[in-house]
Amino acid sequence: MISFFDVGGKKELCQMPIYHNVANFLLIEPLKFSNLVTIRLELHLQASIGCAMAFMGVYPNPYISLPHNIIKLRKSFKLFFQAPASTSFASSKLRSIFTHSVAQHDAVTSQAEVPSSSASDGSPFSGLEDVMTGYIFGKRKATEVAHSVWKNVVRKGDLAIDATCGNGYDTLAMLRLIADETRRGRVYAMDLQKDALESTSSLLDRSVNNDERELVELYAMCHTKMEDIVPTGNAVRLVAFNLGYLPGGDKRVKTESDTTLLALEAATRIIAPGGLISVVAYVGHSGGREEFEIVQSFGAGLPIDSWVCCKLQMLNRPLAPVLVLFSRK
Repeated sequence: MISFFDVGGKKELCQMPIYHNVANFLLIEPLKFSNLVTIRLELHLQASIGCAMAFMGVYPNPYISLPHNIIKLRKSFKLFFQAPASTSFASSKLRSIFTHSVAQHDAVTSQAEVPSSSASDGSPFSGLEDVMTGYIFGKRKATEVAHSVWKNVVRKGDLAIDATCGNGYDTLAMLRLIADETRRGRVYAMDLQKDALESTSSLLDRSVNNDERELVELYAMCHTKMEDIVPTGNAVRLVAFNLGYLPGGDKRVKTESDTTLLALEAATRIIAPGGLISVVAYVGHSGGREEFEIVQSFGAGLPIDSWVCCKLQMLNRPLAPVLVLFSRK
């Protein structure tokens, strides 16, 4: 059971059943607003990650009521929630306090904390909530989460680097984020394999017009040399890595731990403040887990005063891709 407490000193109880296989929730960091308390819940993904968010709607149906009970999926991946209307509270006063405080915190956060975005509907995290929810329920891929995060970082006219262009899907996603009528934005895409560059070029030719196509420059080179292609004095908003081998290609030709580390170091030197390094690592092939460990260790060693580093990883699917994000302050 979980207890909620009033700030007035009087203990108030809210009890909800915790179903089998539902991930644990931990009460942390009460946030005070005008003598109100917002209970902050940190989601700890455990055995059944597909059930993790179902706790938000266990009354009366974990799935039907779920969308209505999630307030917002925050940048920190912590969840604020509003209790279902059918839940029995020990005190109507506590219900009022809890609901009001969540609404007040949401208003304060939306005005003061959320970064700007190119999202068309004006919501700073438009689409990210749905993609993250889909990922947690096993319906979305790590690459889709990565693309959704990029939308909240990259702006029209920015510079972006696809360090491993492969079949071109990341390159295309970047192009759609940076392209506008000013034609200032650029995507620099690189790969050592000729087949990868040809696949990327073909995808772009089929997907965008000539004006947009000219905003992408393809390079047959190792990603350790990315600094060589960025014009002097220009900072990059996004550097993305999709590690491993080329899908449909020779699996013996793949990214390696040593060159990936050098490329990450290069990326940190050219990324702009507010920019992002995005890595999707694959652990199922030979050398893949060692490469992921290198990426993880690299992020753990970045200074906390200038970088925020995190990873998104399935716990009960050990071979699933891992998304690692390095955000520069």
